[in-house]
Formats: sequence, C-alpha cells, structure tokens
Amino acid sequence: MCSDNDWAGEYGNENLLDGKAAFQLNIEQSGNVIEVSFNAAYTDAHGTAPDGGGQAKITGKNTLEFKWEDSFSNLGTATIRRAGKDIIVSMQTTRVEDSRCLAFYGDNMRLKRVK
Repeated sequence: MCSDNDWAGEYGNENLLDGKAAFQLNIEQSGNVIEVSFNAAYTDAHGTAPDGGGQAKITGKNTLEFKWEDSFSNLGTATIRRAGKDIIVSMQTTRVEDSRCLAFYGDNMRLKRVK
C-alpha cells in the first residue's frame, strides 16, 4: 500500500459519458513536487480529444488540488481525493475557449488505478 504522501500513479475511466468516452490521468511525484496530466477522447474518435495538466499541491491528508490548462486553452481547477486504490476527480472550468471539451470535465469522476 502507498504511503499517505505518495500520489504517483496512472488512473483511468474507460466508461466516461455512459461508455462514449475515456479519461486518463497521470500523477508524477518527486518529493513534494507533483505534476498531473490528463487526456480524454470519445471512443469512436469523433470530436475533440483534449489533453492537459498542471502542478498540484497537497491540501489535506487525502486531497490534492491543481490548476490546469488543456490543449484547447481552456483553464480550470481540480480536486483529487483518494478512494481506496482509486481516486475521485472534480474539475471546474474557469475559462472556456473551446466548449466542445466541457463534456469531459465534471464532478466526482471515479478513476481506477491502472498502474
């Protein structure tokens, strides 16, 4: 089991939007420096496929927060909470440049650890 301070890992949800999309998130950590990256796409490859990320900070025993920017210049904030081996991600958009990406960002997205 990971220590409370170890967030590194790859997480995903292949059934986002009722199975129409997939969302993957990677957390890399070196000491207290934490980088979060993500990507999302529709399973049939239509529409947008944003990727993005940002630097995160530990804000509680089981919580990370980060500001993100995606490849379509949308900006937002996000919170990641531990849920056993999985994580719960909530993403809020603070600047919308391309609204086609908004379907991928929401509250309480459960992502399972894949690595």
